[in-house]
Amino acid sequence: MLRLLKFLKKNVFQILLIVVLLIFQVNCDLALPDYTSRIINVGVQQGGIEETIPKLIRKSKLEEILLFVDPSERQDILKNYTLVTKKSDEYPYDILEKEDIYVLDNEDYENTDFERAMLVDYMMTTDEQEGVAVQEKMKENLPSEMQQMNLIDIIKMMPEDDLSSMRKNIQDQFKEMPDTIVSQSATSFIRSEYKEIGVNTDKIQSDYILVSGLKMLGVALLSMGLTISVSLLASRIGASLAKRVRKAEFDKALRFSRAEYKKFGISSLITRNTNDVQQVQLMIVMTLRLLIYAPILALGAVRKVLTTAPSMTWIIWVGIAVVFTIVITLFAVAMPKFKKVQKLLDRLNQVTREIITGIPVIRAFSNQKYEEERFDKANVDLKKTNLFVNRVMNVMMPTMMFTMNGICILIIWNGAHGIDQGLIQVGDMLAFIQYAMQIIMAFLMISMFSILLPRANVSASRIMEVLEEDESIKDPTRPKTFSKRIQGEVEFKNVSFRYPDSDEDVLTDISFKATKGTTTAFIGSTGSGKSTLINLIPRLYDVTKGEVLVDGINVKDVLLKDLHHKIGYVPQKGILFSGTIESNIKFSDENMSDEQMKKAAQIAQAEDFILEKKKGYQSEISQGGTNVSGGQKQRLSIARAVAMDPEIYIFDDSFSALDFKTDYLLRKALYENAKDATIFIVAQRINTIMKADQIVVLNEGKVVGIGRHEELLKTCEVYREIAESQLSKEELENGQSTN
Repeated sequence: MLRLLKFLKKNVFQILLIVVLLIFQVNCDLALPDYTSRIINVGVQQGGIEETIPKLIRKSKLEEILLFVDPSERQDILKNYTLVTKKSDEYPYDILEKEDIYVLDNEDYENTDFERAMLVDYMMTTDEQEGVAVQEKMKENLPSEMQQMNLIDIIKMMPEDDLSSMRKNIQDQFKEMPDTIVSQSATSFIRSEYKEIGVNTDKIQSDYILVSGLKMLGVALLSMGLTISVSLLASRIGASLAKRVRKAEFDKALRFSRAEYKKFGISSLITRNTNDVQQVQLMIVMTLRLLIYAPILALGAVRKVLTTAPSMTWIIWVGIAVVFTIVITLFAVAMPKFKKVQKLLDRLNQVTREIITGIPVIRAFSNQKYEEERFDKANVDLKKTNLFVNRVMNVMMPTMMFTMNGICILIIWNGAHGIDQGLIQVGDMLAFIQYAMQIIMAFLMISMFSILLPRANVSASRIMEVLEEDESIKDPTRPKTFSKRIQGEVEFKNVSFRYPDSDEDVLTDISFKATKGTTTAFIGSTGSGKSTLINLIPRLYDVTKGEVLVDGINVKDVLLKDLHHKIGYVPQKGILFSGTIESNIKFSDENMSDEQMKKAAQIAQAEDFILEKKKGYQSEISQGGTNVSGGQKQRLSIARAVAMDPEIYIFDDSFSALDFKTDYLLRKALYENAKDATIFIVAQRINTIMKADQIVVLNEGKVVGIGRHEELLKTCEVYREIAESQLSKEELENGQSTN
């Protein structure tokens, strides 16, 4: 998989941009639980009061509180307040008509002793049940006449020594009390004090919740925008990578020889360039979208968890351990099957391709049932493997949901005890749950990535097998150029050839020479090596021993494009491409003149049937030329080669689908218009080649005769047997065919 990353060099900036956007997105996602916590803790429980030091406080109430503060702290507290004695536009509170209030000058002022003193005063003056119980307990040992008095009034009557001792006891008791309880109680006191002064506390609460909610909505919208941006960029990068990989794989396949095609198989090459690339593309998108995002989210959420409720972090580690155990188990079970899926997909494509292309033969032999069973077997094998993988993966989701819900229960159970003990607040517990879910979801994303990784890794390996395949036929490092002095001369020097996977030579010690303006024909029994021999000229295969020379230069020493530019090749099986008749004839040069195209069609005896069509040369040709007959396909293939006006023509049994008359007229027109070209013809019919300048007779990969028709009848037994099987005695004696 890593070897394919070289195709992402052009997307480095976009990838860096995605990383930056994901960092911002993670910060947004991590901020949402914090807003939830603040809305509950501050907006609901504290009535929107964030401060723990009152901004406004009545003079009488401040004097009460100072009773519970050391004398050394009193002056420090008072110097941070300013006394307001009159009602004004800035302080429009009716209570100023009765008593003075203090206004805090320094909003950043903090004093823990002051907060604890407010808590004590609140507990001694509140009408709430918990406070009343504390007040009654403190009055238990007092004289009966004092039990009806206010606790504050009683404390004011206490001697300074007793008051100092009381302060010390209070401080000792508060040392073990969590700061959260002290702060929350302080805000409760502040809220009640603001109500006494005349501040609209309901508006403070509603404004806080509204503003916090709007901020939360803004962060959520920003996160959504970042998510869309990252998804768009990741999709573009994935599509760009897929395009480059497909192009590289296709270009590589174009340079393959028949040996490589045989090694990989056409169906497999198609699968590797489509389905395998798609798997890699999906993997890249998921990597950019999730694999980068998930670890950042997990680390950020862990950091938040450690600051929100450190006492419950053990629950997170338990959850992570469970998730990892599930993922590793499923990964170990499914991995071997992922490797098998792609091979089975290759097999299904191969069977499908064979059946579809062979439908006429299958129907002719009434063999549909067997082919259906063959397809069903390949299809069922793939289905079973996919079902197994899907079932294994389907276990993951309910297991993960069970794990997540179990973690929620643990957090609530543990958090409830923490709330009861005053260790955390309700909002903090809810935020902790959200952070925990983010951590688990992050690891779930990573686990989902691990599902895609095996299949994508297999696909990437299959792609790299194609890209890294050493081409058996390639351009030389120091190419030679053809001489203009010699044109169209071809010579075989002691040529032997065997297929890469074969132990025996197909051709053995072949030597002959074809000069410019001559026609060389090849004939022999089926399997004698005729097509293989002429395929060595355009380097569809490379010789095993010996040399093939074109214009005196070994074909291995020139660029393939220069060699192919000299050759007009018509394969044994006529191949047409989807488009028009014009585009097929002009295949070698789309800028070819219409006159040259029409002349080629005339030589190939194709113009008559072309003009019979309504659109003429603009008539459509379907994929593979299925909408024209075999003879028409061959003639268009010949016209395509003739239109190149090459120095060398190669006809690999290209007249087999033509009737005798068309065959004769075509060869006659070809000889008249290509007098200076070197022509090679592979044929099964004697009448097609009997006028050739030289005929090469092959038998079991060896040359058993070379010469003209008349000579070979006398000197070559193999040729004579072929001739006698096709021509009458009279035709043999006259040296011509009646056809």
